[in-house]
Parts: sequence; structure tokens; C-alpha cells
Amino acid sequence: MAGENDPLRTYREKRDFSLTPEPDHRPGGRTSEPIFLVQKHDARRLHYDFRLEWQGILLSWAVTKGPSNDPSQKRLAVRTEDHPLSYQDFEGSIPKGQYGGGTVMLWDKGLWHPQGDTEQGLRDGNLSFTLDGQRMQGGYSLVRMKDKGGKRQNWLLIKSHDEFASSEPDGLTRRFTTSVTSGRDLAEIASGKDQRRQGADLAGDIKARAPKASGRPDFVKPQLATLVRQPPEGKGWLHESKFDGYRCLAAIGGGGVRLYTRSGLDWSDRFGRLQADLNALDCGSALLDGEVVAAHNEGQSDFSALQQALKQNKPLRFYAFDLLKLDGEDLRKKPLLERKKRLKALLAKQNEQSSVRYSEHIQGQGKEVLASICQQGGEGIISKRASAPYTGKRTKDWLKSKCTRRQEFVIGGYSPSDKPGRALSSLLLGTFEKGGFCYRGRVGSGFSSADLTELGQALAVREQETSPFVEVPDKVSRTARWVRPDLVTEIDFAEFTHDRLIRHGVYLGLREDKMAASVSTETPLEEKQGSVKQIKISHAEREVFPGAGFSKLDLAHYHAQIGERMIKIAGHHPLALLRCPRGIGQQCFFQKHAGKGFPEQVSRLAIRQKNGKTATGMYLTSIEALVACVQMGVIEFHLWGNKIDRMDRPDRLVFDLDPDEGLDFSGVKSAAFEVRDWLAELGLASVPVVTGGKGVHVCVLLRRTLDWQQGKDFSKTLAQTLAHRYPQRYTASSAKNKRRGKVFVDWLRNSPGASAVAPYSVRARKGAPVAIPVQWDELADLDSANSFGIRQAVKRLDRPCPYLIAMQEPQTLSRSVLRKLDI
Repeated sequence: MAGENDPLRTYREKRDFSLTPEPDHRPGGRTSEPIFLVQKHDARRLHYDFRLEWQGILLSWAVTKGPSNDPSQKRLAVRTEDHPLSYQDFEGSIPKGQYGGGTVMLWDKGLWHPQGDTEQGLRDGNLSFTLDGQRMQGGYSLVRMKDKGGKRQNWLLIKSHDEFASSEPDGLTRRFTTSVTSGRDLAEIASGKDQRRQGADLAGDIKARAPKASGRPDFVKPQLATLVRQPPEGKGWLHESKFDGYRCLAAIGGGGVRLYTRSGLDWSDRFGRLQADLNALDCGSALLDGEVVAAHNEGQSDFSALQQALKQNKPLRFYAFDLLKLDGEDLRKKPLLERKKRLKALLAKQNEQSSVRYSEHIQGQGKEVLASICQQGGEGIISKRASAPYTGKRTKDWLKSKCTRRQEFVIGGYSPSDKPGRALSSLLLGTFEKGGFCYRGRVGSGFSSADLTELGQALAVREQETSPFVEVPDKVSRTARWVRPDLVTEIDFAEFTHDRLIRHGVYLGLREDKMAASVSTETPLEEKQGSVKQIKISHAEREVFPGAGFSKLDLAHYHAQIGERMIKIAGHHPLALLRCPRGIGQQCFFQKHAGKGFPEQVSRLAIRQKNGKTATGMYLTSIEALVACVQMGVIEFHLWGNKIDRMDRPDRLVFDLDPDEGLDFSGVKSAAFEVRDWLAELGLASVPVVTGGKGVHVCVLLRRTLDWQQGKDFSKTLAQTLAHRYPQRYTASSAKNKRRGKVFVDWLRNSPGASAVAPYSVRARKGAPVAIPVQWDELADLDSANSFGIRQAVKRLDRPCPYLIAMQEPQTLSRSVLRKLDI
């Protein structure tokens, strides 16, 4: 905040470097990638100093309550003086009486990536960026508050809504209380001798303070496993039992033990019965990865039993399956097999009464191990590559195979019970995906009386008026009561249905060790790499319709199911395709001509254009061609009004009834019935198609006796006649200023090269609506043009299709009608 020519002047003027151990004011060189850091500062008032590297200095803000990963929290961040880059490693005590006197801890550090122009963002007071730290991750924004004339420049630090967001306002600061470099807390840093630390001396001092034989290691992010249906084969894999408990990292050293959940929550008190045996291990310091369980007599772990053990303070067991650090040595880069050998040696002296156990493994024979575990009633196995390091990420070096479908869900509501004394009949469950909080079904079994009491109390204080789900079926929402989605539960279930809803779910208990925002649908690796109709679907798990729960693989399965009917209607017609390769929330574009790399299943034809040149058109002849289009990101299929063997003769006419913004659907239906009746007067039957958008297509299926000019003239005449009869309701003009408050009777679809959405095509809109042919009496009862989704479209395969019926009796315009209309 100092002058542009001397950005560190204020920093220098505020400090006496003969007394403070802080780095001096010399500017540093820029790093290869811009860093950020957060220093927890116990000065006159505890706060967190948030710093961003920019142009060789550290831009600085004092965050009074500390950073939060809850997007609802707007944390005050007071702009302070710029700091030298050498401040990035400072940790120690500033003497009282000096500026900022108190203890400083390096609480977080990593890289930051600005979104947009940083200088412009600083000038405008709106700076957005992504953090890749050890604790703070994902999107954040700094927003400057309105200047009220004071000396301070106040900003707000706000978390973005993303996969790293949480509903815990103080989760980060409560969970992480030690230094990311030395593993010490504020009291341990303050108890050290004050000494001046500058430049390279500081870096050496930080390194010297790293955990040695007695220094307790800090929490690290645990390694996570990728779900697969079948375990890998070969001697290069170690297979361990998948425990049914709480993941736990045990940090030993400094005269004590700390026990952390997988998300970094300090549960040392809750797992207190384990501390004595862990502290008795023959080491100065260690960091173990394992699982806390309550075991049955036969040795099987059980999550419900673990919850009861925690509530009743019963004995626990800690099964250790990895050793990350030992006596100051970081083992994470060493092969797993070597780490397990060191772990087994560390635990060798434990007696049979010890609560700390070594997790045995079997090398190779993955399928046999899984079958045996499942036969014994176990949850499944974890398969680990014997040569792999420990990366602290979800990788394919750790694979999990389950005996049943089982995972965590978040409670978003409940259905009340009509039985006296029972708080609820079922829980409404969801997961957080890129598109928001997605409904995944309900569970109504597995509750004990104690569970119902606990849930009733927990849900009562979380009730809210609006649904937290992006979308939920009407029959569910009618009786539902909504709650704030921050309770995580574990559910055992048979399978996911086609539309990603759980079937035969059983409640197992609440998961207090996991943040709700981190819970997403677990998809086996085989499904992520799935195939449909022998066509490999890349990025199969990608949410094509954010919030609706439909993946790219689901879309491919839909077209395989609906394909026979769709090909009968749209097959052998030239096409235009709407492609959204990354889903509807990203860039979408129309493609009318086959380009390089188009799948071989899509047929090509030469089309002469108006300019005389020839373009490569495309058409479909098989279900495989539909699926191949989905593989390359196609969502919508739009077909021409003619088949490829007679490009000059339409086989259908389409009247697209397109309402102006704000018009009720009842007006669109009235227009559809007007068009139907006018056509009927001329001896023509028609079939309505609700488009999945706002309008209705009234379609006439033709014998190929008319040419395009006759079809176009007929359509134009009908549209103009309606507009003339009812000028307040309809227009035949596409001009926006003539469409206000009216339904546009779009006759322009009936021209060579024009297209309209194909029946049964999914639309690239929220909720994945589908264009569906309906009966006229059925149209009268519909509330909107997007009444049908993918699930309903598949169910309609059991009933006759009005469009296909109409195709069996194609019609034509008599010469007398054409003469009457002067065509």
C-alpha cells in the first residue's frame, strides 16, 4: 500500500529491524509461479494474514476471523502494508512493543492463480482467483467494500461454490491449528527463543524446526482409492480388507498423540482410548494411516457398532495400514511394500491386548480375496500397487472393490411419518456434483428407535422452507420437509437406477468425519470408461446436465433404449446436430456438416448448397450411429423435412408454435388446436410434439407428392391466415417487434435445408427435457412443453407412438385445395 516507486516503504517504516526477527525490507525476486500464504498472527487481537505474491512483493490483508471455505461467509479482510517476498517463510515471535508484536505461525502456503487481469481487479476492487494450498483450495474472491471515509481499506474474502466448499463456517480454522512447515501450534512457537531470522537464515531455521525424533508430524491429506467393480490381478498388487469404520491419521510425538479424520478434524478426544497404546510405540515420532473400528468377536468391523462404541465409550481398535513418517524421516516417496515392512516392524512388539493392530495383506489373487471377504460378510477390499508412493490424492494406485453398493449421501429433506411418535418415514438424499445438489432418492429402512430420535432432533434445527436440491420429483416434494444439507449419512443399497436413484437403501448411520460438500456419487472406474453398443464412451461420468444427475454414459444408454423408435422417425433424413462436448453449462454449437474425425457409424451424403458448392451432409441409419454421436458430445438431433433419396420432396410439414417471453403455455396449446382444426378442414390429420422447450410442433406426415415450394407456400398461407383472423394472438412474422405478447406460427421450418428438433431428442436445457409426440387429448392436460424427461421418455416405449402411427398413413394436399389456396 506504499507508493508505487517504493511499495515496501510502509513495511520498513513500521519496523525496527534491530529488534524484530522479521525479514528485512529488501524486495525478493519473483518465483516461477505466484505463491500465496496465510500466517496465523496472535498479536493484540488474533487474526490471519492473507498474502498474495504480485510483482515481487506480497499483497497483504488481515482476515479478522480467519479464512472460511463456507461460501455464505463474507470474512472481513483489512488491507495492510505490502510485505517483502522473503516474508513467505517467516514463523516466530515478534517482541511486545514492536509493530505486530506477538506469535506468527505459517498456517498455509501454496500457489494462487488469478482469474482475469490482476491489476484491473485490484483497481476495481474485485479480485477472483484459485488457491492450491495445503489447506485452502478452490475459488475465492476478494471484494472491496464501499469506502466510508476511514483510514482502513476493507475488503471481504469470500469462498466460491465449488467442490472444495463446505457448510462449516469455521471448519478450516478449527480443523487446522498447527504450522504447515514445523507442525507446531502457537504455544509451541511462542515458547521458543526469539532470534533474528532473515533471508537464507530463516529458510535454514524453518528446515531445522521440521519434525525430528520427537517432533509431532502435522496432518497430511490422506491417499484415497478409486472405486472399481473387480480388483486387479497380478503380484504387483497388495489386497487388504476394507474396514467399516472411520479413516484416521495418528500423529505421534512431542509427548502426545493427535488423531485426525480423513478431512483433518482433530478427534483426539473422541478416539481418546487409543492414545495410550499409540503413545507406547517404540519411536520418537510417527505418522500412521489407518482405520478406527469396533470389532465383532469374529473380527468383522461394523460401522453401527463403532457409533455405539463412541457414544458409550467402549474399546476401539486402530488398524494401521501405512506408515508415512517415522522419527523425522518422510517415507511417503518410498514404495508401499517398504513402508508396510517398516510399519510391521514398528508394531511387532504390540501384545494381543493392544488396541493398535497391523493390517495384513495378501499379494496377488485379487478376485479370490474379494470373494472370500464377501463370503465372510465383509465390506470389500482395498487393492494397492506394491511399488507406489503415497501421494495424498485419489489415484489408480489404490483401488477399492465393494461387496455391496455402499456410500455416503447428504440429507436434504425428509418425509414425515403418519405414525405417532415417529419423527420421519424416510430421508431424502443427495450428492454434491458440479451442477449443484442432486437428488439421489430416499431411504426408509434401517432406523432404530435411537436413530429416529437422533435424526428427529438433528433435522428439526436444520429445517428450511425451500428445497436444497437442484431438481426433485413432484411426488416427492409434495410431502417433503426440507433441511439444510450438511448432515452426511452412510447408506447400503442394491444399485443405482438408470436415472441415478438408489434402490433398496438401508440407513447405517451419520458420518461426522466427512464434510457434506465433499460427498459426490461414486462411480466405478469401469463405468467411467464404459461402452454402449460396443462404442467406447470417453469421460463417461461427466455430468452433461449439471444438477439433473445424468452423465454422458446415461445419455448414451438412453439413446440405445430409445434408438429403434428414433431411427424409424429420423433415420435417412439429413441432420443438424447440437454439440455440447463438456455439457450444457459449457460451450455448445450447431454442426450441419460432417467434419474430420466424425465417427464412421454416421453416414455421409453430398449436398449441393445455394452457392453451387458441395458440402458433406450426414444422416443416421442405426442405433450405433446415435450412440456414436453422443460420444462426440451431441445432445440435440434436428432433422430436415425430407429423406436423402428425394431431397426435393418433403415428407412432413412442421408448424412451430413459438410463444413470446412470458406467455402462458395455455396460449400455445390454444394455437396448436387452432392449427389442428384448420388443417382438419382441409382434410389433413396432424400430430403434436411438445418440444421440451416452450413450444409445440404441429406435424403433418406427407406422401412425397408435393415439392418444397408448394409445401412452403401452403405453410405460409396457413400461418398468415391465423395471424389475420386473430391478430392479437398470433403472428406469421419472425421480427421480434411483431412477436410481443403473441405466438409466432413459424412456417419457415418448411424449406430445403431447414430443420426442426427430432421427436425423442433430448434438449440441451436444465433438467434434460425431451421432445415427445403426444395425443391431442393428452396435450390438453399438459402444463408445459417440457413435461417429459429422459425417465418418462423411456417409459413411453410401452405405449404406441402417435408420430409413428401417423407415418403409416401419409397424406397429401389435393389439387382442389391447392387451387383454393392459390398455390
